[in-house]
Amino acid sequence: MNAAAAKGAPAPLLDIDGLSVRFGGIVALEDVSFRVESGTICGLIGPNGAGKTTLFNVLSRLYRADRGTILFEGRSLLDQPRHAIAPLGIGRTFQNLALFRTMTVRDNVMIGGHCRARGGFLANALRLPFVGREEHALGARTERLLETLGLSELAEAPVGALSFGTQKRVELARALASAPKLLLLDEPAGGLNHEEVDELRELIRSIRDRLGVTVLLVEHHMNLVMKVSDRVVALDFGRKIAAGTPQEVQSDREVIRAYLGGPL
Repeated sequence: MNAAAAKGAPAPLLDIDGLSVRFGGIVALEDVSFRVESGTICGLIGPNGAGKTTLFNVLSRLYRADRGTILFEGRSLLDQPRHAIAPLGIGRTFQNLALFRTMTVRDNVMIGGHCRARGGFLANALRLPFVGREEHALGARTERLLETLGLSELAEAPVGALSFGTQKRVELARALASAPKLLLLDEPAGGLNHEEVDELRELIRSIRDRLGVTVLLVEHHMNLVMKVSDRVVALDFGRKIAAGTPQEVQSDREVIRAYLGGPL
């Protein structure tokens, strides 16, 4: 039993303890531990090669952990198959866009919600009653997301015809279509201009406040991370070197050394 449970405190939404990942002789993560409380925005920072994306890939079950535990709502994620992660309530965006460029914005977003569907090929072929109810609910959720992310007027536009910044919002809407409890954002500000980064900051806050989604954010854009995060975790060479409020992490000597190099 962890300390929080022993004291009667509510369990965190995500609890990572002693996580280690190696690729041959390369240590990608070494004994990393931190928690993400429900309803918060947690920033995950570190120089290139620090292990941030590796950690996301372990959470998504794309990589296997060599040691440690990951609990999501008290349930072990490492016991789950890859295809079970989204239905459990974890959504994710990626550094590189993976949208269906010839499909419309609406169809791209709806695809993100299909992982929640209970019906298989036979149920859809027979048009069982619950299939229609699921499709109706998904359609309604898609329309709400299009409105929330400012995409309603572009719903019928092919994704490939949109600007890069708008495509990023489509990917975000698709990740939210599965109604996740935890959203993993992998460098969402990459390739955006200053104005778009400011809009993204407000959008992330809106996702947390209006949709009730907890956010774990990997990002190199320090201004965004420090302004939007409730807590920040810093990695370097696969190790956790700091954790705390944005102000605490910004002034941490190990964090400054990791980013600036050399002794202080």
